[in-house]
Amino acid sequence: MIDIPTDLPAELVPLSWLIGVWEGTGVVDYKIGEGDPDAPIDGSPPAVRRTHEFGQRVSFSHDGLPYLNYSSFTWLLDDERTPLASETGYWRLERPAEVGDRGPGMLPGQGVAPFQSAQTVEILRRPDDGFGLEVQLVHPTGVNELYLGRVKGPRIDLSTDAVLRSSNAKEYSAATRMYGLVENHLLWAWDIAALGQELRTHASGRLARVD
Repeated sequence: MIDIPTDLPAELVPLSWLIGVWEGTGVVDYKIGEGDPDAPIDGSPPAVRRTHEFGQRVSFSHDGLPYLNYSSFTWLLDDERTPLASETGYWRLERPAEVGDRGPGMLPGQGVAPFQSAQTVEILRRPDDGFGLEVQLVHPTGVNELYLGRVKGPRIDLSTDAVLRSSNAKEYSAATRMYGLVENHLLWAWDIAALGQELRTHASGRLARVD
């Protein structure tokens, strides 16, 4: 059963099952190159498989505005809990901006803010019974991602619509992510196209709510 906070903006109801702090573990398994990394060397450059386990803490929260604040921090499961990666961003339903919406910058909206009730949010529901989703993520390694996708019940599917990299960032061109609530655990999988590789398996995790 999912408890919906009484102060939750109506547009966040389809995402309410994400709200909270989650912690758990996961694994990275990313193959660089083609062929079998375990096959004997036959003269061609061998593929390399990078694998390791990690711990993760994820937070979804809101400030009374129609989007979720998101942050993730991961660390290697070694004796030192060596920091591995972090990312932060915003999750919201995909829809055109209205006159009543805030922005750009710090400009307030004009008139009444749109979609203030569950009934009006239903207008955004798609024929497949899901809602369009827009996710913006920022990495401290010089990569910014814009994902578009869908939330349908306790499942989310995302794929990058745009990836922006600084001149100092490693090569990274596309990604897909999947999130699902299974037996009160948040499960996720992340495929990436990076380091000259096409889109392929990268990482997955299983998290439990801790707050």
